Amino acid sequence: MKTENEPREKLAQLVSLAKVYRGWNRHQMAGALNREASKMVPASGNPKLDLVFALSEALDWTVGEVAEILRPGRLAGQDARTIQELDGEAIEAHRIGNWKAMEHLAELMASRAETGRERALAANRLAGAFDGQGRYTRSLAAVQAGLSEQGVPSNLRTMLQVNLANAHAMLWHLLEARSVASDLVTRFAEFAPEGRFDRVAQAFAYSIRGNAGRRCIQQDPQSGESHARGAMIDLDTAASLYTELARDFDDSSYIAIANTCRGGTLECESMLGLVDHDIALAKISAALEAVVDPSSVSGDQLESYGWWCVYGCNIALRHLSADECQRAIAVYANKSAEIAETLDNWSLRERTFTMDWMRRMESGTVSEDWVLDDEDIRIIAGTMGRFPHFRETGWKILEQAGVLGSEVEGGTQ
Repeated sequence: MKTENEPREKLAQLVSLAKVYRGWNRHQMAGALNREASKMVPASGNPKLDLVFALSEALDWTVGEVAEILRPGRLAGQDARTIQELDGEAIEAHRIGNWKAMEHLAELMASRAETGRERALAANRLAGAFDGQGRYTRSLAAVQAGLSEQGVPSNLRTMLQVNLANAHAMLWHLLEARSVASDLVTRFAEFAPEGRFDRVAQAFAYSIRGNAGRRCIQQDPQSGESHARGAMIDLDTAASLYTELARDFDDSSYIAIANTCRGGTLECESMLGLVDHDIALAKISAALEAVVDPSSVSGDQLESYGWWCVYGCNIALRHLSADECQRAIAVYANKSAEIAETLDNWSLRERTFTMDWMRRMESGTVSEDWVLDDEDIRIIAGTMGRFPHFRETGWKILEQAGVLGSEVEGGTQ
């Protein structure tokens, strides 16, 4: 039998767990919860939404997981907004890049969803929020949960499938990404897309398959030319489709994505010898003149040039001598890092650190000191958490920089 103090006790346990997890003292914990140290746990044991959200942040749990511990259904009962209203707010949060707000809204949607369609819709919004934070493992799990639901409308299932392909691609699950994207490409070849939603899904599928194929050049170099040919065709098709979308719907974000695709096409053309690598690099360097001041460029367009930096690094690694490669990657990686920090873009951060490591490997300068400040260490640790395939490289970078001192106390030596 539950006592009236049980909700408060559960809440106190969560606060205590968060304090231990973060290594905070009582005042630091209170600051994170935006509460007085003596009033972190309300006497009623009935937390307001802001406290639930703050606890989820402190624990690195989802809002739904915190709410489930406190009491199933508690979160849903504290907010009068309908799923449709919450979904509209989630879309707006996505538009302005407020990923944490989108995550919280998606959790609220999930907490009150009653049908397969509503649960899938909430899962899709949650996947979008995690994608924006670079948490692709969580995004993948959310999409898979949405796809497992019954009674999901075809357009929503299509979007979930596109997002599934994208999450796999971001995690370097390239076979899975190409397979899922190919299914969509084939479907739209058999049944022409109807309306803007389908047209965006079709363009995105070509883009994902093309970029996954482009990444296969590095992952499977023995078949590099074959991967480059397929990726070049897909990326060129995606660029054309996005350009048509921009023309028909007056949306500049489509222009930015088309620009990203064209940069990937240039990398593939260089790989195949269709464009001389020096000419390709000259085109990339000329394009980057547009982002000398990253703050003067819109977010979508700025990200596209971040990927052009990555393409430049790839071309340099494949075609330039050690000294030339060092100089080129130093320029491109520095600009990519600058763009990644401006946008808080974890995918670009992962590529930047990886390319810098590969540059050292290629040039034989791995043993040189790698100077990292506290912010660099934080970013590398965050990147390791988001991209499992990066963890080995991340550990090597941290070890090379000599920043991992022993925290073990006591014991015999």
